[in-house]
Amino acid sequence: MPTSTTHSMSPWTLVAEASLLVQGVMLILVLASLISWFLIIQRSSLMSAAKRSLTRFERSFWSKDTDLQQLYQQQQPDSPGVEGVFHAGYSEFAHMRAQQSDPDAVMEGVQRAMRVAISQEEERLEKNLPFLATVGSVSPYIGLFGTVWGIMNSFIGLSQSEQATLSAVAPGIAEALIATAIGLFAAIPAVIAYNRFAARSEGLISRYYTFAEQFSTLLHRRLHSRAEQ
Repeated sequence: MPTSTTHSMSPWTLVAEASLLVQGVMLILVLASLISWFLIIQRSSLMSAAKRSLTRFERSFWSKDTDLQQLYQQQQPDSPGVEGVFHAGYSEFAHMRAQQSDPDAVMEGVQRAMRVAISQEEERLEKNLPFLATVGSVSPYIGLFGTVWGIMNSFIGLSQSEQATLSAVAPGIAEALIATAIGLFAAIPAVIAYNRFAARSEGLISRYYTFAEQFSTLLHRRLHSRAEQ
Protein backbone atom coordinates (compact mmCIF):
# COMPACT_ATOMS: atom_id res chain seq x y z
CA MET A 1 0.00 0.00 0.00
CA PRO A 2 2.74 2.59 0.76
CA THR A 3 4.35 1.76 -2.56
CA SER A 4 1.07 2.38 -4.39
CA THR A 5 0.55 5.72 -2.64
CA THR A 6 4.08 6.83 -3.45
CA HIS A 7 3.60 5.85 -7.06
CA SER A 8 0.30 7.68 -7.35
CA MET A 9 1.90 10.84 -5.97
CA SER A 10 4.99 10.73 -8.19
CA PRO A 11 5.43 13.77 -10.48
CA TRP A 12 5.09 11.74 -13.68
CA THR A 13 1.87 10.13 -12.52
CA LEU A 14 0.45 13.47 -11.42
CA VAL A 15 1.23 14.98 -14.82
CA ALA A 16 -0.32 12.01 -16.63
CA GLU A 17 -3.47 12.19 -14.52
CA ALA A 18 -3.84 15.98 -14.70
CA SER A 19 -6.73 17.55 -16.56
CA LEU A 20 -6.30 18.32 -20.25
CA LEU A 21 -6.11 22.05 -19.62
CA VAL A 22 -3.38 21.67 -17.00
CA GLN A 23 -1.50 19.28 -19.28
CA GLY A 24 -1.79 21.83 -22.09
CA VAL A 25 -0.35 24.51 -19.81
CA MET A 26 2.53 22.22 -18.86
CA LEU A 27 3.20 21.40 -22.52
CA ILE A 28 3.31 25.08 -23.47
CA LEU A 29 5.75 25.79 -20.64
CA VAL A 30 7.98 22.85 -21.52
CA LEU A 31 8.11 23.93 -25.17
CA ALA A 32 8.89 27.50 -24.13
CA SER A 33 11.68 26.23 -21.89
CA LEU A 34 13.18 24.07 -24.64
CA ILE A 35 13.12 26.94 -27.15
CA SER A 36 14.62 29.24 -24.52
CA TRP A 37 17.52 26.86 -23.86
CA PHE A 38 18.13 26.52 -27.60
CA LEU A 39 18.28 30.31 -27.92
CA ILE A 40 20.46 30.61 -24.82
CA ILE A 41 23.05 28.25 -26.29
CA GLN A 42 22.84 29.92 -29.71
CA ARG A 43 23.11 33.49 -28.38
CA SER A 44 25.92 32.56 -26.03
CA SER A 45 27.92 31.06 -28.88
CA LEU A 46 27.24 34.04 -31.15
CA MET A 47 28.24 36.67 -28.60
CA SER A 48 31.34 34.79 -27.56
CA ALA A 49 32.37 34.58 -31.21
CA ALA A 50 31.65 38.30 -31.69
CA LYS A 51 33.80 39.21 -28.69
CA ARG A 52 36.70 37.04 -29.87
CA SER A 53 36.41 38.47 -33.37
CA LEU A 54 36.41 42.04 -32.04
CA THR A 55 39.50 41.45 -29.89
CA ARG A 56 41.33 39.74 -32.76
CA PHE A 57 40.45 42.44 -35.28
CA GLU A 58 41.42 45.30 -32.97
CA ARG A 59 44.78 43.65 -32.35
CA SER A 60 45.34 43.37 -36.10
CA PHE A 61 44.01 46.86 -36.84
CA TRP A 62 46.19 48.65 -34.35
CA SER A 63 49.40 46.81 -35.18
CA LYS A 64 52.09 49.10 -36.54
CA ASP A 65 52.54 47.40 -39.89
CA THR A 66 48.85 47.26 -40.78
CA ASP A 67 47.91 48.52 -44.24
CA LEU A 68 44.25 49.64 -44.27
CA GLN A 69 43.82 48.91 -47.96
CA GLN A 70 45.15 45.40 -47.53
CA LEU A 71 43.05 44.86 -44.42
CA TYR A 72 39.99 46.08 -46.32
CA GLN A 73 40.61 43.62 -49.16
CA GLN A 74 40.74 40.76 -46.65
CA GLN A 75 37.20 41.48 -45.42
CA GLN A 76 33.91 40.49 -47.00
CA PRO A 77 31.11 43.04 -47.57
CA ASP A 78 28.72 41.04 -45.41
CA SER A 79 31.21 40.27 -42.64
CA PRO A 80 29.59 40.28 -39.20
CA GLY A 81 30.81 42.25 -36.22
CA VAL A 82 33.50 44.90 -36.28
CA GLU A 83 34.83 43.62 -39.61
CA GLY A 84 31.55 44.68 -41.22
CA VAL A 85 31.77 48.10 -39.56
CA PHE A 86 35.32 48.57 -40.83
CA HIS A 87 34.41 47.36 -44.33
CA ALA A 88 31.42 49.71 -44.55
CA GLY A 89 33.46 52.68 -43.35
CA TYR A 90 36.48 52.12 -45.57
CA SER A 91 34.34 51.30 -48.61
CA GLU A 92 32.44 54.56 -48.21
CA PHE A 93 35.72 56.39 -47.61
CA ALA A 94 37.23 55.12 -50.87
CA HIS A 95 34.02 55.83 -52.79
CA MET A 96 33.49 59.34 -51.42
CA ARG A 97 37.15 60.31 -51.72
CA ALA A 98 37.03 59.51 -55.44
CA GLN A 99 33.95 61.73 -55.92
CA GLN A 100 34.30 64.44 -53.26
CA SER A 101 37.12 66.86 -52.57
CA ASP A 102 35.56 68.17 -49.36
CA PRO A 103 37.01 66.20 -46.39
CA ASP A 104 34.01 66.99 -44.20
CA ALA A 105 31.59 65.53 -46.76
CA VAL A 106 33.74 62.43 -47.03
CA MET A 107 33.85 61.94 -43.28
CA GLU A 108 30.11 62.50 -42.96
CA GLY A 109 29.49 59.70 -45.44
CA VAL A 110 31.95 57.40 -43.67
CA GLN A 111 30.35 57.97 -40.28
CA ARG A 112 26.87 57.45 -41.68
CA ALA A 113 27.91 54.15 -43.30
CA MET A 114 29.44 52.89 -40.05
CA ARG A 115 26.37 53.89 -38.03
CA VAL A 116 24.21 51.84 -40.39
CA ALA A 117 26.57 48.87 -40.07
CA ILE A 118 26.53 49.13 -36.26
CA SER A 119 22.72 49.31 -36.26
CA GLN A 120 22.58 46.13 -38.34
CA GLU A 121 25.01 44.44 -35.97
CA GLU A 122 22.95 45.56 -32.98
CA GLU A 123 19.87 44.01 -34.57
CA ARG A 124 21.78 40.78 -35.15
CA LEU A 125 23.06 40.59 -31.57
CA GLU A 126 19.66 41.34 -30.04
CA LYS A 127 17.71 38.99 -32.27
CA ASN A 128 15.39 36.66 -30.29
CA LEU A 129 16.14 38.41 -27.00
CA PRO A 130 12.53 39.68 -26.83
CA PHE A 131 11.40 36.04 -26.86
CA LEU A 132 13.51 35.32 -23.77
CA ALA A 133 12.09 38.40 -22.09
CA THR A 134 8.56 37.26 -22.92
CA VAL A 135 9.16 33.76 -21.57
CA GLY A 136 10.69 35.19 -18.43
CA SER A 137 7.78 37.52 -17.74
CA VAL A 138 4.83 35.40 -18.91
CA SER A 139 5.74 31.84 -17.88
CA PRO A 140 5.04 32.28 -14.13
CA TYR A 141 1.57 33.59 -14.93
CA ILE A 142 0.85 30.73 -17.32
CA GLY A 143 1.97 28.29 -14.63
CA LEU A 144 -0.15 30.13 -12.07
CA PHE A 145 -3.16 29.82 -14.35
CA GLY A 146 -2.67 26.05 -14.49
CA THR A 147 -2.28 25.99 -10.71
CA VAL A 148 -5.46 27.96 -10.09
CA TRP A 149 -7.39 25.76 -12.51
CA GLY A 150 -6.10 22.56 -10.93
CA ILE A 151 -6.86 23.71 -7.38
CA MET A 152 -10.31 24.85 -8.45
CA ASN A 153 -11.05 21.42 -9.90
CA SER A 154 -9.76 19.78 -6.73
CA PHE A 155 -12.10 21.77 -4.53
CA ILE A 156 -15.02 21.18 -6.87
CA GLY A 157 -14.33 17.45 -6.63
CA LEU A 158 -13.99 17.73 -2.87
CA SER A 159 -17.36 19.43 -2.57
CA GLN A 160 -18.97 16.54 -4.41
CA SER A 161 -17.29 13.90 -2.27
CA GLU A 162 -19.09 12.37 0.67
CA GLN A 163 -15.91 12.19 2.74
CA ALA A 164 -13.69 15.30 2.65
CA THR A 165 -10.14 14.18 3.38
CA LEU A 166 -6.69 15.53 2.58
CA SER A 167 -5.87 12.45 0.51
CA ALA A 168 -8.80 13.23 -1.74
CA VAL A 169 -7.67 16.75 -2.58
CA ALA A 170 -3.88 16.34 -2.33
CA PRO A 171 -3.27 14.87 -5.84
CA GLY A 172 -5.16 17.70 -7.51
CA ILE A 173 -3.29 20.36 -5.56
CA ALA A 174 0.02 18.62 -6.21
CA GLU A 175 -0.54 18.44 -9.96
CA ALA A 176 -1.55 22.09 -9.94
CA LEU A 177 1.63 23.10 -8.13
CA ILE A 178 3.68 21.22 -10.70
CA ALA A 179 2.41 23.70 -13.29
CA THR A 180 3.77 26.56 -11.18
CA ALA A 181 7.10 24.76 -10.78
CA ILE A 182 7.42 24.25 -14.55
CA GLY A 183 6.55 27.90 -15.10
CA LEU A 184 9.34 29.00 -12.77
CA PHE A 185 11.73 26.50 -14.38
CA ALA A 186 11.02 28.11 -17.75
CA ALA A 187 11.09 31.71 -16.50
CA ILE A 188 14.19 31.87 -14.30
CA PRO A 189 16.81 30.82 -16.91
CA ALA A 190 15.13 33.02 -19.53
CA VAL A 191 15.28 36.11 -17.29
CA ILE A 192 18.90 35.48 -16.32
CA ALA A 193 19.90 34.86 -19.94
CA TYR A 194 18.05 37.94 -21.21
CA ASN A 195 19.74 40.24 -18.69
CA ARG A 196 23.15 38.74 -19.40
CA PHE A 197 22.82 38.87 -23.19
CA ALA A 198 21.40 42.40 -23.12
CA ALA A 199 24.41 43.55 -21.09
CA ARG A 200 26.87 41.74 -23.35
CA SER A 201 25.21 43.14 -26.46
CA GLU A 202 25.33 46.65 -25.04
CA GLY A 203 29.01 46.22 -24.23
CA LEU A 204 29.84 45.01 -27.73
CA ILE A 205 27.87 47.80 -29.40
CA SER A 206 29.65 50.35 -27.21
CA ARG A 207 33.00 48.97 -28.33
CA TYR A 208 31.85 49.12 -31.97
CA TYR A 209 31.00 52.80 -31.58
CA THR A 210 34.35 53.41 -29.92
CA PHE A 211 36.13 51.71 -32.81
CA ALA A 212 34.09 53.71 -35.32
CA GLU A 213 35.11 56.97 -33.64
CA GLN A 214 38.78 55.98 -33.57
CA PHE A 215 38.66 54.84 -37.19
CA SER A 216 36.97 58.11 -38.20
CA THR A 217 39.71 60.06 -36.47
CA LEU A 218 42.37 58.06 -38.31
CA LEU A 219 40.71 58.62 -41.69
CA HIS A 220 40.17 62.30 -40.92
CA ARG A 221 43.88 62.76 -40.23
CA ARG A 222 44.74 60.96 -43.45
CA LEU A 223 42.43 63.21 -45.48
CA HIS A 224 43.78 66.42 -44.00
CA SER A 225 47.41 65.35 -44.28
CA ARG A 226 46.90 64.68 -47.99
CA ALA A 227 44.99 67.93 -48.44
CA GLU A 228 47.90 69.86 -46.94
CA GLN A 229 50.30 68.15 -49.30
